Amino acid sequence: MMKYYKIMFFLFMTFGTLITISSYTWLSMWLGLEINLMSIIPLLTNYKNQYASESALKYFITQALASMIFLFSILILMKKVEQLTNWPNNMILMMMYSSIFLKMGAAPFHMWFPEVLEGLSWMNCMIMLTWQKIAPMVIMMNNFKFSLFVMTVIVSSLIFSSILGLNQISLRKILAYSSINHIAWMLSSMFNTKIIWMIYFLIYSIVTMSTILILKKFMISYINQISFSKENKMENLILSANILSLAGLPPFLGFLPKWLTINHLIFDKNYFLAFILVFFTLLAIYFYLRLTFSSISMATVQSVIKLNENMKFYTIFLNIILASGLILSTLILNNF
Repeated sequence: MMKYYKIMFFLFMTFGTLITISSYTWLSMWLGLEINLMSIIPLLTNYKNQYASESALKYFITQALASMIFLFSILILMKKVEQLTNWPNNMILMMMYSSIFLKMGAAPFHMWFPEVLEGLSWMNCMIMLTWQKIAPMVIMMNNFKFSLFVMTVIVSSLIFSSILGLNQISLRKILAYSSINHIAWMLSSMFNTKIIWMIYFLIYSIVTMSTILILKKFMISYINQISFSKENKMENLILSANILSLAGLPPFLGFLPKWLTINHLIFDKNYFLAFILVFFTLLAIYFYLRLTFSSISMATVQSVIKLNENMKFYTIFLNIILASGLILSTLILNNF
């Protein structure tokens, strides 16, 4: 049964994000973040599931702390403009960046993120992995300045996500560490132009939503459940293709934004960052491949009876885009 109050909170959550990304004052950005936070908490809670309520409480405490640091840095920045404080600009920017990184779950401020996702439903996980990244990413993109602190966050996100994702068996935690890895790539794409970040985030959101819809359909939560049924060969193949696209392997669409990011970093002669991104992403590819091996190469008993279960249209449409997107994108880019 659909709860109509959740539709209201969902609209307010969307409204809060739109306020943040369209505002031109710091106070209205903070106001949009708070509206978004207070609206998503009722969506995460579930009185039938104590783990969801625990995750909602962890998320609220973390986001409230980040909002407090963000507001405090705004006040210090305003006092700095009025010449009423002697705080250095680097310290103020570091405080502001820390609050934004804490909100998006970038390392080393990431410890709350896998724990929160572990207790949520798949649809709430999809909101956390896609929509909730928009507001802090846009704030970061509009105020992006290269510094040693930002570089440290990018390298930390790559290292922590690649190493900590290796020994996970929960798919929610694997997707959380995958998101942290992609955050490092998105921050690196901001070094050049905003359009690369927009392409990256759009493709990442499409691939993540397509993957989560299949996992929700077959109620998969752990690695040993991925080889769910050999009667559903098409869904099995599509899930493997989505995971490989999330890993960024060609010829899938997930390779395109990483290709553009590396290309522009090399053009800007930022060879060190390009090398770090490629090296640690190769480690992250291991746990993506482990997911596909469990559905392709594991020995399972195949039933003689075939279940006539048709796939939904949106699932087929999304995966056609993922399968042919890189080819179409290559043809389009060659015309420019």
